[in-house]
Amino acid sequence: MIKNIDQIKQLFESFNNKTILVIGDIMIDSYMTGKVDRISPEAPIPIVSVKHKEDRLGGAANVALNIKSLGAKAIICSVIGKDKAGNLLMDIISKRELPQHGIIQNEDCVTTIKTRILSNNQQLIRIDEELTLPIPEIIENDFIDSINKIIKSENIDAIIFQDYDKGNITPVVIDEITEKANELKIPILADPKKRNFNRYKNISFFKPNFKELSEGVNINLEKYDFPGIYSVVKRIQKERFIETVMVTLSEAGVFIADKNGYKTLPAEVRDIADVSGAGDTVISLAGLCLSAGLKTIDIAAISNIAGGLVCEKPGVVPVDKEQLLIECIEAYTE
Repeated sequence: MIKNIDQIKQLFESFNNKTILVIGDIMIDSYMTGKVDRISPEAPIPIVSVKHKEDRLGGAANVALNIKSLGAKAIICSVIGKDKAGNLLMDIISKRELPQHGIIQNEDCVTTIKTRILSNNQQLIRIDEELTLPIPEIIENDFIDSINKIIKSENIDAIIFQDYDKGNITPVVIDEITEKANELKIPILADPKKRNFNRYKNISFFKPNFKELSEGVNINLEKYDFPGIYSVVKRIQKERFIETVMVTLSEAGVFIADKNGYKTLPAEVRDIADVSGAGDTVISLAGLCLSAGLKTIDIAAISNIAGGLVCEKPGVVPVDKEQLLIECIEAYTE
């Protein structure tokens, strides 16, 4: 367990030597920001006078961006459309100086765009343009081959499955890459969605949020019933050979369990502007901390602080490494 400031600083410095492979659904997070000063005469809805537009990296690409912002090397593996949105996404990835060699563009796929319309830092509506069918088998095979080549050629410290149920992560992709990673003793983390929730096995770290856990096991759970959550999590650990399970519980904090039992941490007290992307930040920190050999409670604590930090800013944004370091030092020296 981290005991002093020097250990925290050494941890953050060690991130600079890490390479994390991020497998999953990447997308464009598009923002239209403006002012509301009247109601539409056509329907009882606000009219937004748009003042600013911006396209950002979303989904698994935001996980990669968080990892890069923490000083590590992030390699994205994903399949997107060979379409206008896909070309724009590749351009944004290039501008953010992230590697592109793990990304496949295909004419039979559609690039996901999530458009958020905001006023006064509040989200009014979100518009999703997407196709969520699993990638076809022929593309799936190419995708697996591409991932395996990267695993072979790079010194990978951890692999993150960042699943948004958009079709990139299939049962075959999970099984094939998990087997290869376990052969090479590379830690595997998964941030699941409902479709593949029960497919992740023989992995190091499993991070559903409360909704995903409840839907995944099809049980009505209460957020503050920690013994009840643990009974479910313990079964998942045993049946699927998962070392650590961390459940984010929004206002109820964070729950984390390993072979020694479970612990909980309270939610960070923040001025919340937007919770979008907080889960991406949490899994990014978990991946780096796990690869650095941190204890379970420290992984939960640092990830929790990071997730809280990004909620203070509107839209999906990566965590600020220097600010996170300051807050971690404060938390560990209180």
